[in-house]
Amino acid sequence: MKSHRSTSRNSSTVSAAALTTLVFLVTGCSDDGEKREYTVPDTLCGTAVDSEALAPFLPGGNKITVRDRSYSGSRGCEVIVDDKLIVTTSQMWMEENRTTSFVAARQSLDTLDKSAEDGRFVYSGNEAFGKTLDCVDTKYKQELYTVIQADGTKNRDAEAMKRLILSFTESVEESAECTAGAQ
Repeated sequence: MKSHRSTSRNSSTVSAAALTTLVFLVTGCSDDGEKREYTVPDTLCGTAVDSEALAPFLPGGNKITVRDRSYSGSRGCEVIVDDKLIVTTSQMWMEENRTTSFVAARQSLDTLDKSAEDGRFVYSGNEAFGKTLDCVDTKYKQELYTVIQADGTKNRDAEAMKRLILSFTESVEESAECTAGAQ
């Protein structure tokens, strides 16, 4: 017959092993099992993001490159791992009085089956769209929207994508881009 003490010790050993494995996965490996030789960024082209929310979409690999892909009227950023495009972000001005769903319908690569904050954010396991608060270009009557698309990975995580679009949009709302059209 086993004593209570040995069962408790076995439970502690299993819990410690599980915790060690979890910490290893979060810090050193991606969901595809490959080791990350790079650090997950906490900014993308100058805009802060939740790096823990970004991590599930990034594969293992040796090198990460973050490139600015902005053009007139839109700020864009690409996240590339070992020469493969994994994640893109955008900030784009659209006509006033549109909804996030309207903007997403024109840009989405997938079905966006989740929403937050009464439709201000719409998202799925690999992409998300958001509408900034108070980022309005009064001269051209436009509002600023945010986009994150992780179509270069097989990984899907709706909760991480939600956290990612929320953090990205909040950073955009605090940026010079947000206030540029307020004159």
